[in-house]
Amino acid sequence: MAQRHDQPTGGPAGLLGTGYEPGPARGARSAVVDGPYGADDGTPGPDAAAYRPLTSHGPGDDGGPGTETGAVLAGRTAEEVLAGYLHQQSADFLRSLRLHRESGSDAEGAGEAARQLRRAARRISATLHTFRPLTDEDWADQLRSELGWLSGALAREQACASRRERLMAALQRLTGRGDRPERPERPGRGERGKRGDRTATGTATGPGAPATGPSAASSAAAGDPDPDGALSAGAARAGALLDRQLTLARTRAHSAALQALGSARFHAVADSVAVLASEAPLSGAAGELPAAEALPPLAEQAHRQLTEAVAALPLSRAGYPYNAAALAADQRQDTPWHQVRVLVRLSRYAREVTAPECADFRLAEAGRALAWHRDASEAAAAAAAAARTPRIAPATAYALGVLHADQRHEVEAARFAFGRVWLPRTPERRG
Repeated sequence: MAQRHDQPTGGPAGLLGTGYEPGPARGARSAVVDGPYGADDGTPGPDAAAYRPLTSHGPGDDGGPGTETGAVLAGRTAEEVLAGYLHQQSADFLRSLRLHRESGSDAEGAGEAARQLRRAARRISATLHTFRPLTDEDWADQLRSELGWLSGALAREQACASRRERLMAALQRLTGRGDRPERPERPGRGERGKRGDRTATGTATGPGAPATGPSAASSAAAGDPDPDGALSAGAARAGALLDRQLTLARTRAHSAALQALGSARFHAVADSVAVLASEAPLSGAAGELPAAEALPPLAEQAHRQLTEAVAALPLSRAGYPYNAAALAADQRQDTPWHQVRVLVRLSRYAREVTAPECADFRLAEAGRALAWHRDASEAAAAAAAAARTPRIAPATAYALGVLHADQRHEVEAARFAFGRVWLPRTPERRG
């Protein structure tokens, strides 16, 4: 049974600590980094408590460079640091492109090369966005836009495959009986009840007899007292429908990716990245400013945009388990969470530039929770779209509705997990 959000048995005070104060929602600023479905590839730490602030300034100091970024940025110009990072990511991009071309018919190798290609593209795009004032802005904006197009074109095939696997696994979990106890036999279902009295159409007329034939779907839609039986009746057809739709979408995405990789537009992007691998088009000021003075403020600005976007989220409600706030299929309520996922990625990549040896475990864990949120919300949308297919059986629509609700519960759980990672925790009081 779902727990009401206003019950005192859970909530921020007991689960998340008391350090969060909602405050006014200032909104999230837009920051386009790459195409959709980019997997979070952060390396999460064993404990979110190991989080260290993004800014290089230690608490209570005078605003000078902190000890974390001092060793990396001291004695170097902003141009040296940015150019070194962009050269590395561009080399990774070109190496992944070569592996993709050499993979041939190896689908697994091609998929891994495409993931590495998008990984490098995301980091180049994010760096050009965060440190845009230190670059040739017109050139940076053009390349960032093209990298977003390429990343999106390559990601859709993997997204369709992952969504299919997720939905098929969810259907199997919802209908599987291997890990559930046997249902008790309903009263009145003895040998006579199992046989039942049959009409001329072959439908059982006993008080406890199961519906058979075409009447099973209509009885499930009309309120069958056996919900598990109704779900099992439509799960097979629901799975076949989803498999057909998502396989078709994956085939189209694969064709679109191959077309993109063979286009003149892609070759222009590859040429730009090849130039970036040897010479980063940065502004003249980047070669004169010390890295410790120029880079941390821009990284902190990216982190400040993230905190403003998080402040606009309903974390106080999401902190209650089973709050049911995410069960409604409303894209408008998912969009701010997707925006925060992009900003988390921006902050994490900015930290890779300014403090590459100091991993931010909280950002990595938050990115994982929000990637889970995105995957569940898009899987729920796929189930809802399949349920709108014309002329499907009521039992099939019922199974798709249960699957949609299951994925929206996953959305709610992901929001709860993000709150657990993001909000500060206080030690429990002992009487």
